[in-house]
Amino acid sequence: QVRLVESGGGLAQAGGSLRLSCTATGRPLRNYSVGWFRRAPGKEREFVAAASWTGGNVYYADSVKGRFTASRDTDNNMGYLQMSSLKPEDTAEYFCAASLRWRPSELTRPTYDYWGQGTQVTVSS
Repeated sequence: QVRLVESGGGLAQAGGSLRLSCTATGRPLRNYSVGWFRRAPGKEREFVAAASWTGGNVYYADSVKGRFTASRDTDNNMGYLQMSSLKPEDTAEYFCAASLRWRPSELTRPTYDYWGQGTQVTVSS
């Protein structure tokens, strides 16, 4: 079992930055890809970014490419989502997730093995 806890959410102004953290316990993250998803009010959960456990590959949704950076810190069993140039449409609850999978076609779908409880990000205009 892997337990995931997100932190770092909050209120930011448009154009600002936030860094989300995902703390993993239970098993080492070195064999897990770490993904980030978000769900805005009234919308479906959508893929944001994923850092694969193979080859250091990172994948992004088009809506966040160039603004967000996903990473894994296997020494400290952490995942991160650095969010910059925030927009009001980035307002959502953000979830981190862990998966043994590594193919981009699998990491962009919400079929991860473990999920955190979520952290709210609100961006004001």
